[in-house]
Amino acid sequence: MGEGPTRLALPEKIDVVFNHNTRSRYRSPLTGNWRDGDDLEQWLISAIDASNQEVLVAVQELSLPRLGKALIAAKKRGVHVAVVLENNYSSAWSEQRPSRLNQRERQRWHRLNRLADRNGDGTTSPEEAFQGDAVALLKAAGISLLDDTEDGSSGSGLMHHKFLVIDQTLVITGSANFTSSGVHGDAGQPSSRGNVNHLLRFNSPELASVFRKQFTQMWGDGPGGKQDSRFGLQKESEGTQNVRVGNTQVNVLFAPHPKRNQEHGLNLLAEQLRRAKKSIDMALFVFSAQQLTNVLRHQIEQGVEIRLVADPGFASRPFSEVLDLLGVTLPDHTCKVEAGNQPLAQGLKGIGTPRLARGDKLHHKFAVIDHRTVITGSFNWSPSAAHTNDETLLVIHSPQLAKHFTREMDRLWDTAELGITPHIQRKLDRQKIRCGDGVERGLKD
Repeated sequence: MGEGPTRLALPEKIDVVFNHNTRSRYRSPLTGNWRDGDDLEQWLISAIDASNQEVLVAVQELSLPRLGKALIAAKKRGVHVAVVLENNYSSAWSEQRPSRLNQRERQRWHRLNRLADRNGDGTTSPEEAFQGDAVALLKAAGISLLDDTEDGSSGSGLMHHKFLVIDQTLVITGSANFTSSGVHGDAGQPSSRGNVNHLLRFNSPELASVFRKQFTQMWGDGPGGKQDSRFGLQKESEGTQNVRVGNTQVNVLFAPHPKRNQEHGLNLLAEQLRRAKKSIDMALFVFSAQQLTNVLRHQIEQGVEIRLVADPGFASRPFSEVLDLLGVTLPDHTCKVEAGNQPLAQGLKGIGTPRLARGDKLHHKFAVIDHRTVITGSFNWSPSAAHTNDETLLVIHSPQLAKHFTREMDRLWDTAELGITPHIQRKLDRQKIRCGDGVERGLKD
C-alpha cells in the first residue's frame, strides 16, 4: 500500500489505513477494477492469517465471507477464535426469508444476496448463498459466536464496537464495520467505494490487555451456559484508561455510562475540545450532542479555527448539531423543536458535507486537536453512544498520527459543499411552510 514520495511517518507500533486514500490503490473484489484506497479487508485478513494463539472479534456486523474464511482457517490451525456481534446482525442471512423481514432488513438481504452471486448470472444458488454468508460459514465451522442478548436481555442499545484482539498483542479498531458497504462499496453500483472509514493497528500487549478485558466482560462463559455476559449498562463502568504504545500516550474509554457518571464519553470529548488552542478538525457520521456544540461555541469565541465535515444524510436531520453550527433550526416531522436547542447566532463557514457516491456514507468518527491529538473509535458524538451503546473511544496523543488524519480531513474538505447546502435549504423551506418556527418540546440531551 505504498503512498509514493509523500508517505508520512507513523508513530512507533501504530499504523492506520483509509479506504478512500487517494495515495493507495487496490483491486476491488466487487468489480475486479483498480480503485483508490487502502484494502481494509485484506489488512484484516493478513493480521488474522498471522495469528498463532487467539483472535477475539467484537464488531457490530460481519458479512465479509473472505474474512469469515480467514477466521475459520485460523481455527483449523488451532487458534482460539471467538466472535461477538450486534444481535440485529448475528443471524445467517441466507437462512432468512425476505418476506418476513422489515424494510431495512429486506434491503440488507437483497444486497448480500446480490453480492453472493459470484458467477453473475442473476441467480444466487443455495451454495453461492452459503459461501457468501459469513455468519453461516462461522457457525458451520463451529466457531463460537454470541450477541448482546446472551445476558438474557433483548440487547444493549447497540453492540457498536469494531475491534479485534490478536495473540494478546495486536489491537485493530476504528470506524469500519466488516461489511462490503463499510469497506469496498455496494454490489451493482460501480461508482460506490464504500462508506468512508479507517482502521488503526496497535502493537501493544498493554493495550491488548485493556481491550481483552472489555471482550471478556461481554463474552462471559460464552454461548449458552450461565447468563453472565455483560453488555451496555450491565458492564463494569470503568473510566478512562491510559496506556503507552511505543512513545505514544493512548487514552481508552469503553461506553456506556449512566448520565450521573461523570466519566462518560461526552465529557471526555468535551474535555479534549476545551484543550484546543488553535484548531479543531472533525469528520463525523453522527453529531447530536448539544453539550459539545456548547463547547465549540466557546472555542469559536476564543478564536479556535473549526472545520467540520459531516455525513450528508445525518447532517440535515432535526437533531443534528451540524444545523446548530450552521445557525439554523429544523423542526421535526411533528413540527417540534427540542428545548435547549441553541443554534449559533451566526453560522460558521467551516461546516461542510462531502460529495459521495450514491449510497456511500461518511462513517468516520474522528477529530484532530491542534494537529497533535486524534480522537477516534466507534463512538459517534451522540447521547446514545455515551449512555446506551457498547462503544470504543480513543484519544491518541501523536502529532505524527495527526498528520494522517489531517490529510484525510483535507481530502474530504476539498470535495465538501460548505454552509447551508441546497438539500438542507429545501428541507428548511418545506418545514417553514409546514411548521413556522416550530414548538419547543422536552429537554435536549
